[in-house]
Amino acid sequence: MANPKTKNGYTRIANEILEHIMKTDLNGTQFRLAMAIWRYTYGFGRKEHEMSLAFLSIAINTRKSHVDRELSVLVDRKIVSVVGVGSRRGRVLKFNKNYDEWQDRPTDVVHQPSSHNSSTSSSTTCSTSSSHNSGTKKERTKENIKKNTRQQKTYDEDSQYFKMALYFFDKVTAVANEAGVGHLHKRVNLQKWADDFRKLVEIDGVTDKKLVLSVMEWVTKDDFWKTNILSAKKFRDKFSELAIKMMAAQKPKQTKQPQKDIRDKDIEFQRFVANGGDPSEFDWEK
Repeated sequence: MANPKTKNGYTRIANEILEHIMKTDLNGTQFRLAMAIWRYTYGFGRKEHEMSLAFLSIAINTRKSHVDRELSVLVDRKIVSVVGVGSRRGRVLKFNKNYDEWQDRPTDVVHQPSSHNSSTSSSTTCSTSSSHNSGTKKERTKENIKKNTRQQKTYDEDSQYFKMALYFFDKVTAVANEAGVGHLHKRVNLQKWADDFRKLVEIDGVTDKKLVLSVMEWVTKDDFWKTNILSAKKFRDKFSELAIKMMAAQKPKQTKQPQKDIRDKDIEFQRFVANGGDPSEFDWEK
């Protein structure tokens, strides 16, 4: 029989957070993720911790794809923050206790009205109106479903595009921290970054991964570009220009040999003759 006791460990969490989270519109997976983040941050007396999708999927006993999708929603709604990238290449997560910053659940899906709200006296009118508008509602619903499907495209942490996004995020964050604006770069949507890298490879045709990696390294060190390329989208948009600039910068510069002045040769000839040299033996090519 289970017999949990606080002496075996407990998680300190402010009642104010509990009172607001219970009023927040979260689905089951999102709420379980919030509890997991509390457990491994507040439960250990820390504000943030590195938690991979695999780690969280085991913690709440569900698939990584579910974790990835619902965690992205929590980040987008500013309930959870991505602080950075940890030593094991997982995201460092932090629960945002400033509930005034939390955003409501998006409501862009058209819901059909329930039948029990229709009165008997107006059934004929409702039927006529429903018949008239059903085509429009169905079209809007299909469009919203299609739109949501596009928006819900996610990338597993093990995917090459997500790894590229993480790597570039790590590099750009270092630049932002150096400039003293690291706090502005904490709420990056890594799923969108991963999608930009997918487009760079699959749509733009940049299949040379070593070239992409080299440009990432170069652009975050170049004095001009490192403060201008601070997102995956900008990196993709400027990639061709960046690659050309990088190659030009890395190309060894050829030093021009100084051209000899013909007057110097005349002076040398005169000295040669003055010293008793035979004019016919003077080497003009030397």
